[in-house]
Amino acid sequence: MKALILLAALLFGAPLYAAQLDLELGDYSRSWQTEELLKHPQIETITIKKDVSYKRDMSYRAVPLAALLHGVKPDQHLQAVASDGFAAELAAAPLLNAHGARAWLAIEDPAQPWPGLSAGNHSAGPFYMVWTDPQAGSISPEQWPFQVASIKRMAPVAERFPALLPDPALKADDPVNQGFALFQKNCLACHRLNGAGDAQFGPDLNIPFSPTEYFGGEFLQRYIRDPQSLRQWPQAKMPGFSAAVLPDGDLEMLVGYLKHMAGRKVKP
Repeated sequence: MKALILLAALLFGAPLYAAQLDLELGDYSRSWQTEELLKHPQIETITIKKDVSYKRDMSYRAVPLAALLHGVKPDQHLQAVASDGFAAELAAAPLLNAHGARAWLAIEDPAQPWPGLSAGNHSAGPFYMVWTDPQAGSISPEQWPFQVASIKRMAPVAERFPALLPDPALKADDPVNQGFALFQKNCLACHRLNGAGDAQFGPDLNIPFSPTEYFGGEFLQRYIRDPQSLRQWPQAKMPGFSAAVLPDGDLEMLVGYLKHMAGRKVKP
C-alpha cells in the first residue's frame, strides 16, 4: 500500500509529506498544514538579503507572521520551538510589526524543496521565521528559528524561570538587568542557566561553571563575536554575534550578567 501511495504521489505531483505547525496562543489554538499555508490569502514571495541561516540571498513563499498570531497582544511573550530542541524566546511586539523589521513565516513547498543548510543536512524548513529589514529592529540571529514545529504564548521568562534572575536588590536599569534582557534575546534559545530554560540545544552557562570562570581576559567576548576563531570544529552551530547585532556596550552588559550569575549558582 505504501508503495502505491508513493507511486501515485510521483505520478500526480502530490506532496510527499505534509508538515504541521502548531499554534497555542492562549484562547486560540490551531494546527496549520503546509498545503493550507501555501494557499493563505496573505502569502507572497519575499527576498531575504544575506539570510542568517543560508548566508546568502534567498527567496521564499511566506506569510506575515502577524497574520497567524490571532489575539496576541504586543506586551505578551511567545516561544518558537524547533524540531531539534531550539526554543526561541520572543517578545510579541516585534512579531506584530507591519513596518520596519517585519517577521514572516517562510513555508517550504515539498514540490520545490529548499537546499540543505550544509552538505548532507536538512533544509531550514518546513517552517522558518525570517525577517525583512531586520536592521531596523536590531533583530538577533536567535530570532530566526528554523525547522519550527510550534509557536506558543508563554508567561515571561522571569516568571517561568526565577533561577535566571539577578539579585533583586539591583535597580531595574542596572547594567546587570539590562544584560539579563540581552541574555534572553540572544542566548536562551540554545542555552540554559542554573538548569533553567526550555532549550535542549547547547550547554548550561552556569552549571557547573560559567564561561566567565574559564575564559580569561577578553576571550569570552572574542568567542561570542566569532566562535570559530577560538574553537574550530565542523559541527559547530553557534553563530557569531557581530557588532551590528550586539554592539560592544551590549556585549559588555551580557558578559556582566554572566559574571553576576556565576555568584548565584543554583543546582538544577
